[in-house]
Amino acid sequence: MDLHYADMIIVRFGELSIKGHNRRYFVRQLQNNIKAKLKAYPLIRIYSKFDHLVIQLNGTPDEPVTTALSQVFGIASFSLAHKCSNQIQDIIDTAVDLMRTEETCTFKVETHRKDKHLPYDSMELNATVGHHILENTTHKVDIKTPQKKVRIEVDSQQAYVSVKIFKGLQGFPVGVQSKALVLISGGIDSPVASYLTLKRGVEIEAVHFAAPPYTSAQALEKVKSLLSVLCAYQPNIKLHVVPFTQIQLEIYQKANPAYAITLMRRQMVRLAQELAEKRKALALVTGESLGQVASQTMESMGVISEVSHMNILRPLVTYDKLEIIEIAERIKTFPISILPYEDCCTIFSVSNPITKPRLPDVLREETKCDFSIVYPQALSETQTIIITEQASESYL
Repeated sequence: MDLHYADMIIVRFGELSIKGHNRRYFVRQLQNNIKAKLKAYPLIRIYSKFDHLVIQLNGTPDEPVTTALSQVFGIASFSLAHKCSNQIQDIIDTAVDLMRTEETCTFKVETHRKDKHLPYDSMELNATVGHHILENTTHKVDIKTPQKKVRIEVDSQQAYVSVKIFKGLQGFPVGVQSKALVLISGGIDSPVASYLTLKRGVEIEAVHFAAPPYTSAQALEKVKSLLSVLCAYQPNIKLHVVPFTQIQLEIYQKANPAYAITLMRRQMVRLAQELAEKRKALALVTGESLGQVASQTMESMGVISEVSHMNILRPLVTYDKLEIIEIAERIKTFPISILPYEDCCTIFSVSNPITKPRLPDVLREETKCDFSIVYPQALSETQTIIITEQASESYL
């Protein structure tokens, strides 16, 4: 038996298995997302079964395929499967050969017998295969907390043996929910919020507020790089770049500086909402975490949200900074986020921002500013860029 490559990969669902009447739609979306992720491998075929998907490799090396599957939301686990006949001796030989290639560990055998007419039951096969692995390798049995599971799936035609089982990203397939528009800076939080939004099956577009010449071209390139990393989970992401300089200057020149951050964020939400409506997005997403900075107190978030009739999703609202950094490191956005190119929020920061703003006071400060020209100008000069995983881009 050639052990270099598996014959197939079995993909198991997570939350999809409890979606009732919508389950078929969710599974179809997952299948389409996997096809898109594996489009570079033309020999692969994907088949939908009742409780799993089967990816026939047809000679395709399994390593790049498993790497790609590790970036697809909606998968609970997947395993490399080697095909053999459903005769007990063939199953034993396949399992022993596969376990001989593994480093010494504890193991457990699990059988899923789909044809109840076979002349053996699952418990019998577990015991028999486990005995032969013990006799012919250095592995030890551990039923409760095994380091490795030997998974055997048997039907009326053949059997599939797996010893390499990978944990998936869980969540829902991207695209099963409606679209949302993410307010993305070059910091640590908003890319993580984007990732967690994608995990719930939401397709995303992004909006970035640029303030040239106060922010550099490198700051925008940093945002593009962050989105390129996130394109591992969604094939491409549209980035809307809004020129925000004149709006910020209007605020910082005329309003009380203590309210400047609050007023600025209110304008960002207003602009983002207009873009979201044009793009048929149903929600805004921010990287806000409760109490992390002055503008993220409950009072501040309430006053900022007041300008929007659209849902504002805050995936990080209960996360602390260390938890956010841990995710950022795992998804590889952290090294980009800490590059020293500041966004417009940092450039125009003030030393003593108000932390518990009252709406009447905010509205009073807002009336000092005239946005009648700069606001529509910002919308009309917004540029849209399509970001891909290869860091290439095109303009709309």
